[in-house]
Amino acid sequence: LACLLDHGFQWSTSSEAFKVEGGWAEHGKGETIWDRFTHSGQAFANQTGDLACDSYNKVDYDAYLLRGLLVTTYQFSISWARVFPSGRRGSLSEKGARYYDRLIDALVSSAVRPVVTLHHWDLPQALQDDGGWSNASIIEAFREFADFCFARYGDRVKTWNTFSSPWVISIAGYGTGEHPPGITDPIISSYQVTHNMLKSHAEAWHVYNDKYRQQQGGKVGIALNSDWAEPQDPSRPQDISAAERYLQFMLGWFAHPIFVDGDYPPSLKSQVEQKRQECPQAEPAQLPTFNEIEKKRIRGTADFFGLNHYTSRLVNDTFGGCVPGPRGVGDFQEHIDPAWPLTASEWIRSVPWGLRRLLSFIAAEYTSITKVPIYITGNGMPTQFGGDVFNDTERILFLKIDVRGFTVQSLMDGFEGPQGYSERFGLHYVNFEDPNRPRTPKASAYFYSKVIENNGFVAHLRHPIRCPLYLLSSAGLSVFASWYGEAAALNPASSCGTLEQGTYPELLQ
Repeated sequence: LACLLDHGFQWSTSSEAFKVEGGWAEHGKGETIWDRFTHSGQAFANQTGDLACDSYNKVDYDAYLLRGLLVTTYQFSISWARVFPSGRRGSLSEKGARYYDRLIDALVSSAVRPVVTLHHWDLPQALQDDGGWSNASIIEAFREFADFCFARYGDRVKTWNTFSSPWVISIAGYGTGEHPPGITDPIISSYQVTHNMLKSHAEAWHVYNDKYRQQQGGKVGIALNSDWAEPQDPSRPQDISAAERYLQFMLGWFAHPIFVDGDYPPSLKSQVEQKRQECPQAEPAQLPTFNEIEKKRIRGTADFFGLNHYTSRLVNDTFGGCVPGPRGVGDFQEHIDPAWPLTASEWIRSVPWGLRRLLSFIAAEYTSITKVPIYITGNGMPTQFGGDVFNDTERILFLKIDVRGFTVQSLMDGFEGPQGYSERFGLHYVNFEDPNRPRTPKASAYFYSKVIENNGFVAHLRHPIRCPLYLLSSAGLSVFASWYGEAAALNPASSCGTLEQGTYPELLQ
């Protein structure tokens, strides 16, 4: 099996500020909720992101890695607390802001297109001290931060994500408390946080639309994370409905207001109301409401649909009773097929066909309405630290997937939240025992650069075909399907040649 992609296909990799930057207090950077979380010993082996990959001091090194990979795009996030240490504009750190000028300029001079995420989880602690995302005052603070970033960097940055994986903030940060700020309130705070993030996203989009779009000509969207939910028994209508609820509680919670009608999905609202009736003494969920002005303000505030996808689940119908949280309120239970290939993370299994079905769902449910493109803004898998850290053949198999625009997570190993440095998502190995934090390309980096060099998957066929498009909606929106991943899983040897010297030209000179 071999195929090529159309000219202009966007090959990308990514990073997130807290995972790679380090420099946690350099040049007046403010404390973030992740700094507070890790300094209190809540990550694996008491590890912190204080130095991480030291990307704050290694702009040229990281640009060098990107040139070696041959990627056309690099997606990274801005640390709000590095630019505004207190979270508000009056605390501007010019040295912190200049770091992103240097990074963006290095990317542009390397012919790598910068894609910037305004917020990837690392909220300034000063804002959290006022309630964080549960306090509606943060909406204006985020609008102010977005305005500054658009004005400062928008002459060179043409693609913006307002948020990346905001569901994780709502659920893990304010629901289960597994992530900072460590709040366990799945009944009220988790829903209020989503409410305020949706409003914040909309305000940032309107700022760009009203003040910068005409002059800068860029796009603003959002990167939403979602599993694919497969009915455990496809012949059972109850399981089909449960899988639909799983998707609406995860993806639709954010996507429906932005891409459909400015309000939460009907199935989410009906489930919450049903539980209110069933549990009058102990409501397991309190879902805020949008007024008509707010709905109009939120609807249609995305120029593209960004998708972060890592795995899938089998879902069956169950009675959740009065238990708070998505499972209880949604009356569903998720499972893992033991036949799905393992990764180093207990929650990520490699299920290539799940991405294909999720893309079909997104096109039918959301982008057929707004007519915006879909971009894969995050996809990857971790390998365990230890053993052979360079021959990451599992990641090579995971990367054999064919979509419209593809972002591999991530450029290098980094600080993976509560897991610290024990799980490695990077195309490059980072030696965290060495204070210089050297990076070394893994086998997956060579593989990915070869795919980019060929602009597709060239194996044993003399005349590779043009990669087919998978029609996802009657409106004609097409994205590349993941059929290649399915075929590769069946016969890896037929679709991946031997890694050759020279596939990573700049680093091997």
